[in-house]
Amino acid sequence: MKKFNPFVDFFNLMYPDLCIVCGENLLKNEHHLCLACLHAIPKTNYHLIADNPIEKRFWGKVPVFRCTSFFFFQKGSPFQKLLHCLKYKGNKEIGEVLGKYAAADILVSPDFASVDVIIPVPLHPKKYKKRGYNQSEWIARGLSEILEKPQDIVTLVRVRENATQTKKSVFERYENTEGIFELSDLTILKNKHVLLVDDVLTTGSTLEACIRALLETEGIKVSVFTLAVA
Repeated sequence: MKKFNPFVDFFNLMYPDLCIVCGENLLKNEHHLCLACLHAIPKTNYHLIADNPIEKRFWGKVPVFRCTSFFFFQKGSPFQKLLHCLKYKGNKEIGEVLGKYAAADILVSPDFASVDVIIPVPLHPKKYKKRGYNQSEWIARGLSEILEKPQDIVTLVRVRENATQTKKSVFERYENTEGIFELSDLTILKNKHVLLVDDVLTTGSTLEACIRALLETEGIKVSVFTLAVA
């Protein structure tokens, strides 16, 4: 892997044809991420492993069919820049690019290839207005294109803006997310296999809240995909 450049943030703003991770010039068919850094991403490959560590995080909490994340997140890693640029620097397109790369991997799994619809974790309208986009929607957009499954951004609704999760205990995070999601229609997802999409899995409390809302639908089956797992 190429040597990490501490000035990549600045150069990416001035010259968007540089790799977000290493700062090297991108080739003609490279987008946001060079092939060297793409191959160096610490992938989980959990889409190939049933009862994997991510799925076990939900055991005894909410029923899920399958769960996976594209790569392992480690604070201080060069790949932290991918999430930072996606979520805080306005580089929403990296979500779509990484979503496509991830989809090409999980497509080989019959469990994930069998989803009927892709649903990103929604932002509260106030946060959406402030940020200007939902990063999970852009990840879902990339997944949708490669998996050839529709994206639904209207059925799962965030009805309450919860306080920041930072520094909260697991139980406090659960309380903080209780009842913040609802369904606008209890029938549209009936008997569907839903792929719920988020950017990073930490405690999973937000995803659990989404799943509890989705399970109000008869016959629904929920799987989870996140770009990264802490």
